[in-house]
Amino acid sequence: MNTNNEKYPLVSIISVNFNNTEVTSDLLKSLRLISYQNIEIIIVDNASSQGKVDLLKIHFPEIVLLKSIKNLGFAGGNNLGITQSKGKYILLLNNDIEVKPDFLEPLVAKLESDESIGAVSPKIKFFYSPETIQFAGQSPMNNYTMRSYGYGYKAVDQGQFNKDSTTHFLHGAAMMIPRSVIQKVGLMPDCYFLFYEELDWCESIKRAGFQLWYVHNSTVLHKESMSVGKMSKTKTYYMNRSRLIYLRRNESGLKFLVALFYLIFVSVPKNLFTLLFRGKFGHFQAYTLAIIWNLTHPFSKEIHTNPKLNYS
Repeated sequence: MNTNNEKYPLVSIISVNFNNTEVTSDLLKSLRLISYQNIEIIIVDNASSQGKVDLLKIHFPEIVLLKSIKNLGFAGGNNLGITQSKGKYILLLNNDIEVKPDFLEPLVAKLESDESIGAVSPKIKFFYSPETIQFAGQSPMNNYTMRSYGYGYKAVDQGQFNKDSTTHFLHGAAMMIPRSVIQKVGLMPDCYFLFYEELDWCESIKRAGFQLWYVHNSTVLHKESMSVGKMSKTKTYYMNRSRLIYLRRNESGLKFLVALFYLIFVSVPKNLFTLLFRGKFGHFQAYTLAIIWNLTHPFSKEIHTNPKLNYS
C-alpha cells in the first residue's frame, strides 16, 4: 500500500455545483474512467435551489457531498472543499469540465518533479469544439487595464503548444496545487465571489517564491460558463466588480493611481457608452452597480482578508 501511495499520492478533486446537477454528473462520469488510482472526489453544493443535489450521492456513492447553507461563490465553495480534503494535492475542477482518462498522471508528475512548482494547469480545450484550445498558458496582467489573455485561445490545436512551460497565471477551471503550498499562501481569496480569484491566488503563489506551470500532455474539455451564462448580467456585474478588487489588492503607489485613473476616466466611460449604444440596458445597470460597489466600500476589510488553511 505504501508503494502505491508513493506512486499515486492522494489527489483531492474538488468541484462546486450550483443548480447544474446534470452537468456535474457528466464530470463525475468522466472521472470514473480515469486511470489514476488514488483520488477522493468532493462535490460542494453552493445552496442550489433545484432540490436535485442528493441525486449525485445516490448515483455516485463514492463522492463526498458537502452542502453549503448559502452560496459561497467560486472561491468560498472551493475553500469549503479544500478544508475537508485529505490529499497531498488539491485539484480544482469546474463542474462543466470533462476529463481525459489519462489527464491526471502528468499533473501529479509535474508537481512531484520539482518542489519549486506551486501549481499547474492542463491544456484546456472547448468541449463543443474539441480541436480548439481555450488555455495553454496565460500572459502577464496588464498593470493598467487589469486584463490578461490566454495563450492559444481559440486556436486550432496543431501541436504548437505541446511543450510544458511556465506561465504567469493558471486557469481556475482546472488547477492543481500542493496542500503544502496552500498552507503557506492561504486559501483562495473569497472576497471576489466570482472571477479574478484564481488570478489573485496565482499572484500569492508567485510572491511566495513558487512557479506556475502549464502541462501540455494533460487535457480536459470545458463547456464554459454553465453557471452564470456566457453573456449574463451576473457575469457583467462580478467581472467588473472583481477587476477593481484585483487592482486594489495587487497594485500600489504610482501604478495603482495610473491604473485607477485609466479605469475611471477611460475604460468605465467607454464601456458604459458602448452598452448604452447597443441597447444593453441590463448590462449597463450591472456594470454601474459593480463600480458603485467599489466606490461605496473604500476601506472594506474583506477585500484584504486572506483565509487560511489550518495545518494537519
